[in-house]
Amino acid sequence: MNESWMQKWEEIKDKLISPVDIETYFTSDEIMDQKMEVMEIGNVSLPSGKVIVRDPLVYLNQKEQPFFVETPKGNFPVTIAVVKLEDWGDRYAAAKVEFTKEKPVLYREALIGIENIDDTNEDAFFGFNVDAGLACITDPEVVPHVDKFIEELDVENIYDDYFAELFAKSYKENPRNQRDLGDWINWTVPNTEYQIPIFASGVGDGVYPVYFAYDEQNKLCGLYIHFIDIELELSEYDEDEEEEDEDSDQPDNFVFLK
Repeated sequence: MNESWMQKWEEIKDKLISPVDIETYFTSDEIMDQKMEVMEIGNVSLPSGKVIVRDPLVYLNQKEQPFFVETPKGNFPVTIAVVKLEDWGDRYAAAKVEFTKEKPVLYREALIGIENIDDTNEDAFFGFNVDAGLACITDPEVVPHVDKFIEELDVENIYDDYFAELFAKSYKENPRNQRDLGDWINWTVPNTEYQIPIFASGVGDGVYPVYFAYDEQNKLCGLYIHFIDIELELSEYDEDEEEEDEDSDQPDNFVFLK
């Protein structure tokens, strides 16, 4: 990140605001006639006040840069908003880190400071890539401890040989809102006190936006990962169903936009 990038960001930052009030996912019983449920999964450790959101199995390493906005330092609660889709099962629609109890009034996309923002428009988002169906939230000070542990563990496949057992245990202890192989863990990095929440990424692989939330005093109050735009996806689904009714040769499937 440099001065010219920051100047450009100041010019376009209001184009990076979420059109969805994501907090409603955590306060509503239903959205678009789909039941919602909230699930607390413990704390995340942010010892430096910097945040990394990544696919933990593919993109989490010491080269990854955190978002340029800094947060309070410490341990903060993480909550998942689960949407119970009639045609697609239980899905994690959003995740949030709560820094304060204040109500968010604005969500601005979290950026690293190296993105190409020259042609940014209101419909675009940058997001983070998921290639292994999982997401995590952590701090750059924690990542070296993860790398050290994995290197010393020296296994062929870190998920199959290590994490799979932890996810299966999570399901056994907390089966609600999880599939039988497990959909979330709160991992304490061995030989540390650092906690990293790891959880299923909405509809699997893809690109997902992350937002910093601000209260009415324009103070940072939370961080949100938006996995599923429920109203948009269900509207698209309804349109697909109408088209299928007109053309019986079309397959019956559920389409999520990326």
